[in-house]
Amino acid sequence: MKTILKLTFLSLFVVSCGNKEQSIDDILATQDLQTIQAKKDELVTQQQELAVQIKKLDDNLKMLMPDGNIPLITAFNTKAQKFVHFVEIQGSVATKQNVMISAEANGLLESVYVKEGDVVKEGQLLAKIDDGGLSQQKAQAIIQMELAKTKFERQNRLWQQNIGSEIEFLNAKSSYEAQKETVSQIEKQLSKTSVIAPFDGIIDDVAIDQGNVVLSGQSALMRIVNLDNMYISADVPETYITSIDQGTTVEVFFPVLQKSFNGKVRQTGSFINPANRTFNIEVAVPNEDMDIKPNLTSRLKINDYTQEKAILIPQSIISENSAGKQYVYVLKDIKGNKATATQSIITTGKTQGDYIEVLSGLTPDMQLILEGARSVKDGQEVKIDNSL
Repeated sequence: MKTILKLTFLSLFVVSCGNKEQSIDDILATQDLQTIQAKKDELVTQQQELAVQIKKLDDNLKMLMPDGNIPLITAFNTKAQKFVHFVEIQGSVATKQNVMISAEANGLLESVYVKEGDVVKEGQLLAKIDDGGLSQQKAQAIIQMELAKTKFERQNRLWQQNIGSEIEFLNAKSSYEAQKETVSQIEKQLSKTSVIAPFDGIIDDVAIDQGNVVLSGQSALMRIVNLDNMYISADVPETYITSIDQGTTVEVFFPVLQKSFNGKVRQTGSFINPANRTFNIEVAVPNEDMDIKPNLTSRLKINDYTQEKAILIPQSIISENSAGKQYVYVLKDIKGNKATATQSIITTGKTQGDYIEVLSGLTPDMQLILEGARSVKDGQEVKIDNSL
């Protein structure tokens, strides 16, 4: 009896092993051409049978649910609207009245009359350099000039009365004019020992203390800045040279101050920088609070393009065909919530945020597919559901 049970179990085991389906890897491992080809033919047959079965199921589903396979999309109407485009660049605050005053005479800086932060007026005395005896020379020169003047006036009266020689008259005149020139030269030298404010402004920095020896053209004394005539200087790419000119609207923002204002371009450069292919612009800056300083960084949004009746669409709905042309889906033959999706080739212009201007291919009051365009084919029937 035990022998019969063992034989029965062994038979079942052999049958179960014989019926076990080999995997693709096992078949490939055999490297037997006929075995591999047979397995391929088997799978192709199964694929064909599955395709027939799937088609039957699809046909039946279409009968049971006529709208089941129609893509569900959302749509929107195109419209003409104002489009204002901006180019964003970075600028820096500057002023044409930002001067480091240097010594114009050699000598001891004997007095400094201002300190940092002082408001000064044009022509105000800021500091004094020792004149090295020029004042005494001037006083002596004036005495000599007055004597020469008296001699000249006396000789001139005699000459008018035909008394004396012409050479005496000319010598007196020449001597007087020479003394006047000497006084004038000394006065010019003396004026360089007085440091005068060249314009109204604020003393930003005093670079040297009194008591130091200064050299003409080498020793920096103090910086004076006028914050009333501030402007922003920025470099703009040359591609905008035809769209940005004097009077163009600019939105200015100072990140550090969290302050902004609307201005206009007051000047555009006539020179293209060959190093970076840009041209310079200037934007005047109001500074009533005196909180805007030279070299302060700013961000500029410059209105380089405006179209009163532009068609704007989301960039996300645009596709591109194999020829590299852009297209969107336009809804045609709209009946209730059903329509036909038709490709429309478009050309686009400038972008602003998520939207782009369409230059050709669309007109106002056309319905375009908004959501679901990626699952639609040209000429396909779609179902509109704007509740999505």
